Amino acid sequence: MKIALIIENSQAAKSEIVHNALKTVAEPLGHQVHHYGMYTPEDKASLTYVMNGLLAGILLNSKAADFVITGCGTGMGSMLACNSMPGVFCGLVIDPTDAFLFGQINDGNAMSMPYAKGFGWAAELNLQDCYRKLLENERGAGYPKERAAIMAKNRGILKDLKAASCKDMLTVLKSVDQDLLKAAVSGEKFQELFFTNCQDDAIAAHIKGVLA
Repeated sequence: MKIALIIENSQAAKSEIVHNALKTVAEPLGHQVHHYGMYTPEDKASLTYVMNGLLAGILLNSKAADFVITGCGTGMGSMLACNSMPGVFCGLVIDPTDAFLFGQINDGNAMSMPYAKGFGWAAELNLQDCYRKLLENERGAGYPKERAAIMAKNRGILKDLKAASCKDMLTVLKSVDQDLLKAAVSGEKFQELFFTNCQDDAIAAHIKGVLA
């Protein structure tokens, strides 16, 4: 699985901590971690939590990533921004139990975490435990197990509801403020990672036009 990590500007100083915690868990399980920034508070390209959501929509709908891990000070803003995008189902994860239940019940494709609120001593251990609970178990298996079928049915209903209420991603990209979009995709390693992994030619073409 290709996991995309996205860090916004207020928490960029913790980027290395978050990235290392994710790699420590994900890579031994056979997953690839692609860090889309920010990398430091001094990065030329600055991401807001709104841009986190836009990037999550781009990466997931183009299949450049299979799962997105993001966050902000509380995790709330990035979660809301992600869930405003078509095809993105983002959960707020604060502790390992959240991560386990989100994976088992909701089986979403993105999670947002707080990197300021409650982020204290041994925070990296909580991050690792959250990632482990999400990634080491088969997602969507249900909890409790006897409710797995109805949970799967409800996920399908929610997916259909979102498809009916959202525009497709290409229409979103053409409709949003193009300066906002350009700022979101101007990160140091965005082009290197995105165009290598993108599987949607129309989305790739629009992004190339914005960056030109």
